[in-house]
Amino acid sequence: MDVSAYLDRIDFKGIPKIDKATLFKLQSQHLLHVPFENLDIHYNRKIQLNLEGFFEKIVTQKRGGFCYELNGLFAQLLIQLGFEVRMISARVHVSNETYGPEFDHMALLVDLNDSTFLCDVGFGAFTQHPLKFVVDDEQHDPSGTFCIDRYDEIYYRVLQLEHGEKSPQYLFTTKPYKLADFEGMCHYHQTSPKSHFRQKKVVSKVTKKGRITLNDTRLKITRKGISEETNFEPHDFETYLKHYFGMALQTQNE
Repeated sequence: MDVSAYLDRIDFKGIPKIDKATLFKLQSQHLLHVPFENLDIHYNRKIQLNLEGFFEKIVTQKRGGFCYELNGLFAQLLIQLGFEVRMISARVHVSNETYGPEFDHMALLVDLNDSTFLCDVGFGAFTQHPLKFVVDDEQHDPSGTFCIDRYDEIYYRVLQLEHGEKSPQYLFTTKPYKLADFEGMCHYHQTSPKSHFRQKKVVSKVTKKGRITLNDTRLKITRKGISEETNFEPHDFETYLKHYFGMALQTQNE
């Protein structure tokens, strides 16, 4: 993998070191420059769990992707830079303390010196910096306050703390997996009518002042906690995509 091209893609300046500062900077820069997006699913372009394909799409074509692509490629970047990385399975919170199946989401654990960090560049509106893997410790992030707790004998849980309420994000274990282990759920999310990724187009990324999100008929821009929404007709989607994300896609199926 062309590490230099990847670092250019996320506008990472300087020489990366195997330390906490570099890890935090890599994640925050990734989130600023590489959007979460599910467009291939809506244009009938099959997503293969293949690092070469991820690189072509995310780095060369300057696209984004969903969790398996984003965290899968980010893991490879970290490994090539010298970090110790585990790809882990996560079960995303649905509602009322129910969670998706195993391999519903991919996240990363990075072991660094005597600490472990939960890294995730593929979960939409989430932490901008890695979370230190410690239990019941509130951690403040530009995106809010988060906490990892022990859910049961098997799982840990990530919570976002808002206005005194605990909002579950996902469950995870520390067991390492290979990219191929996520194949079944990657296929499910592309093909099942029950997958939320098939419900609507979504493109979203962090900005220096907040976040910008585009779906089928709405643009939402959040700056310093204040959101503005613009509604538009479905046929104008590609115009907004090009203007706000610099991405141009063919509308016909391939």
